[in-house]
Amino acid sequence: MESWDEIRTAAQVARAGTVSGAAQLLGVHHATVIRHIDALEERLGVKLFQRHARGYTPTEAGEALAQVGRVTEDQFAQLGARLAGGGDSISGELVISTLPGVVPYLRQAFAILAARYPDLSLRVQTERRLARLEYGEAHVAIRAGTRPVEPDNVVQEVLSGAVSLCASPAYLEQYGTPQTDADLAGHRFVAEDPDSRAPSEQWLAQLQPAPRIAMRSNDAAVRDAAIADGLGLGFCIGRGDPALGLVEVMPPRPDWAFTVWMVTHVDLHRTAKVQAAVSVIKDVLR
Repeated sequence: MESWDEIRTAAQVARAGTVSGAAQLLGVHHATVIRHIDALEERLGVKLFQRHARGYTPTEAGEALAQVGRVTEDQFAQLGARLAGGGDSISGELVISTLPGVVPYLRQAFAILAARYPDLSLRVQTERRLARLEYGEAHVAIRAGTRPVEPDNVVQEVLSGAVSLCASPAYLEQYGTPQTDADLAGHRFVAEDPDSRAPSEQWLAQLQPAPRIAMRSNDAAVRDAAIADGLGLGFCIGRGDPALGLVEVMPPRPDWAFTVWMVTHVDLHRTAKVQAAVSVIKDVLR
């Protein structure tokens, strides 16, 4: 790892997907990009990219190197701003990792960030897998469930809310309205994926006898629609969406309530663009 220029080049190739795209981002000739990649692969003894007609796709080793390069580049930018006595410039790519169901709550924050910081480029990744902030997979992670405990992360609670058990009138007419937890044994459910960290879903997974699952989805809008279509009972934020005509079957419980956390890595937490994102997201969610 003698040359930062080569590592930075690899990170840009992984980001752009092509040699020409990376060369444009770096302001160098495409031959320089190819030379850097070839030198790195020879020095490390591993293949960093798969070459194909459409460009370069990073291998597992290439993606790992690119992640280190991205987080290091951010740290250099933070250091440069600090040494220059500035740090007010908010530009470049900002990666936000979140769950699909949280995106509707963040739309206003995205709009504010785009309008307030025109030189900022947002990249929103929706996935259940926890982004590894220490490897630069994201600048900000919005997570739900239990409090994140990974080391070297700054964790802030930004949203909490009640969750109730809902159903459609048509479903209740056909299957009846459960009055107690014991009554749930005869009912069908619309649920999240089995690996969900939502307290309500973990409660459902532990229900005895085991619940009958009619449908699973990691998308809250899909689940709400399925509940409205009468596929089964399901958990809803608050008391359900009135527009869907859902009926509250059981009122919110403390052990069903959800909490949303904002997570940043300690090394990048004080950078100008991360602080800008943190401030806007907190204001919108609260």
